[in-house]
Amino acid sequence: MSTRRKAANGQPAPLTATMPSGTIRTTPAARSPFFPTRLEALLLGIYPATLVLGSVLSTLTPAFRNAPYSPDLQSHDPAFAPTYFAKKKNIFNVWFVKKGWGWATIAFAVFLLMWPGFGKGLTTKRIQATLRYSVITLWWFFVTQWFFGPPLVDRGFLFTGGQCEKLQDPSAMEGMSDTRVYLTAAACKRAGRKWTGGHDISGHVFLLIIGSALLWFETLPALTRFEGLRDGRRIILDDGKVASVAVEKSPESENDEPTRQGVPMPLGVAVFMWWMLLMTAAFFHTWFEKFTGLLVAFAALWTVYFLPRGVPAVRAVLGMPGV
Repeated sequence: MSTRRKAANGQPAPLTATMPSGTIRTTPAARSPFFPTRLEALLLGIYPATLVLGSVLSTLTPAFRNAPYSPDLQSHDPAFAPTYFAKKKNIFNVWFVKKGWGWATIAFAVFLLMWPGFGKGLTTKRIQATLRYSVITLWWFFVTQWFFGPPLVDRGFLFTGGQCEKLQDPSAMEGMSDTRVYLTAAACKRAGRKWTGGHDISGHVFLLIIGSALLWFETLPALTRFEGLRDGRRIILDDGKVASVAVEKSPESENDEPTRQGVPMPLGVAVFMWWMLLMTAAFFHTWFEKFTGLLVAFAALWTVYFLPRGVPAVRAVLGMPGV
């Protein structure tokens, strides 16, 4: 049976010297601190389930199955697209998905500034939430925008044998430095040329998962009030013991009426990102391209939201949402 750790003043003992106090109990190590709680597992399970659902829809629906699919375009032929959402130039894809990180940033900023659970002013909780967002943003930037040259998506494509069609002619490669080859390949799609021969991680799947999960994980403390939902996150303390930590009650919840200020916008953006993920799963990319997009997104989420639970030094910097 777990026991509650108390300080001399009767309040829960602090998690570390640099973290605010919260509800903390020593507990048998029945589950690794690096693993999600049941609620988090259900939340994360939505993403692979959505990819499977989209693939099933595209396979079983006659209109979707019979529409010509172009591997080079990674989408259905625009002239025969089965629905409006199957067209790359649909307004939601152009103005929401392609600008998805901007929408996620705006939604996160609204939550960061408005939710009373962060306290007033430049609090430790607010700083740590900003650091978590910054690490996720850096990973997004490395994967999709730039990684000491071409982004990781383009480097992965080239590493698996991909080339721009212009470079398939050996004579076109003569006299070109490795840097020139990389830059030409990275700009291939922007120039309207075919991008063939390698594995292309789905940048849309990656973006939509990492953006919506960021918003979900950060807003969960504002949504989970029941004990069964709040408890269960296991951590490793500085002394090596395993403990269970819950969402800390913030001052505005003393009257048992939680404040939802700043929450509707991030939730709305997260839900719409899920819808566009379903559309991407149904109409764009191959199954393996979507699966690798999922894995790359999950790698960042594990680093930011699960690694700190088992490594006190990382937790002292990034903290944990709601604690």
